[in-house]
Amino acid sequence: MAKKKIDEEAVAKDVEATQPARSKVAQTPKIKKGGEVKKDAKVKKEKVKAKTSKKIDKVSDEEEEPVIIVDEEEEIESLETIKKRLVKTFKERGFIDMSEVLDETSHLDLSDADVEDLIVFLKSKGVDVISDIDAEAEIDDIPEEEIAKGDSLVDEDLIDEEEVVDEEVEALAEIDDLSKLATGEVKVNDSVKMYLKEIGRVDLLRPEEEPILAKRILEGDMAAKNELINANLRLVINIAKHYSRGKAMDFLDLIQEGNLGLMKAVDKFDYTKGFKFSTYATWWIRQSIARAIADQARTIRIPVHMVETINKMKRVQRQLVQRFGREPTAEEISEELEGFLSPERIREIQRIALDPVSLESPIGEEEDSHLGDFIEDKEAETPVEFTTKSLLKDELYEVMKDLTDREERVLRLRYGLDDNRPRTLEEVGREFGVTRERIRQIEAKAIRKLRHPTRAKRLGDFRDSR
Repeated sequence: MAKKKIDEEAVAKDVEATQPARSKVAQTPKIKKGGEVKKDAKVKKEKVKAKTSKKIDKVSDEEEEPVIIVDEEEEIESLETIKKRLVKTFKERGFIDMSEVLDETSHLDLSDADVEDLIVFLKSKGVDVISDIDAEAEIDDIPEEEIAKGDSLVDEDLIDEEEVVDEEVEALAEIDDLSKLATGEVKVNDSVKMYLKEIGRVDLLRPEEEPILAKRILEGDMAAKNELINANLRLVINIAKHYSRGKAMDFLDLIQEGNLGLMKAVDKFDYTKGFKFSTYATWWIRQSIARAIADQARTIRIPVHMVETINKMKRVQRQLVQRFGREPTAEEISEELEGFLSPERIREIQRIALDPVSLESPIGEEEDSHLGDFIEDKEAETPVEFTTKSLLKDELYEVMKDLTDREERVLRLRYGLDDNRPRTLEEVGREFGVTRERIRQIEAKAIRKLRHPTRAKRLGDFRDSR
């Protein structure tokens, strides 16, 4: 009996270890007569083992699935986290660069459509993504020596942005004749001179006047807003002249786009952050001009985020040309970009970045020929084909003279021999005032006559030549 009790206690402990949710009353086996207790205990042990093994298998199965689910959640969370971080950065600084968006999402391997969706989402949250498109990448006519000087507003020039803008604004204040701004840089016509003369009458603001005007603007004072805009129109001209040398857009159009950016900067300027307005407005002016060039300067529009990628690729390409003394391959550019773009993607971007060329472009020193004169039209008829068709048409009309007038007219209408516009059976039937079935019968009879050996022989040479 003592041994039986020990077995019963062991079984009870096993049951408690594997099924802790059950009550002790259910776990303790009932004492039965004779060897029934031992048998009952053995059965329960087997049940416990079976349930335990099933439970372990279930747990192991459940442990494999969450690995994928967690990864998906982490990826979703990372994209959501990036969105929140970008919105937070915009609220703190007042602007977001397109390059920042691309850098933040580079590890997610987003497609162009996904990037566009992200930009749309940011805009829905009131975030304006500005594009720091380099003038030297947008305007191909800027010489390399000027790029080295920093006149083309490349990324390295933005390090001391505030100091540069302050110096330029101070220099603008000392210019009496604003037409000097464009001398040697852009061609000034009468309309530009009139505009420069008009804005020259407005004095620049003193540093202490900017916060006062900004406070009045927040209170809804439109006069203060106009005063702040007019006082910074010279800054727009100074920035626009850097973009005008490539002839991508007219100088006045660039000024107008820059003015739109200036007005947006006035709406979003927060004087409490301690930044000077000229420093803050410069970003919006450049963004507005650069986006206008991307949208309007090309015959085929390229999305702004793709322009960013093209600019990055072109910068690396120029560096490799100076290093190797030749044009780099797509593989070399991809390696220099550390895998940011694959060689296949680089080749695709190079095709996208090509500028369309007019077929009317003059060729030769005397310019008496055009590019279109040297490009083959593979769908155009050759002189031999044209002559063959003309002879075939004449011979066909000669053969059709053996048909009745009604049969000949039906074939001419059905196949459009006179006006190259074939008619349906119903249309021809209305022409003759009969049913479409009757027209079909007349057509079939006429074709049988033309297939007669005596007539088909005259057309056989044309069939064999094809």
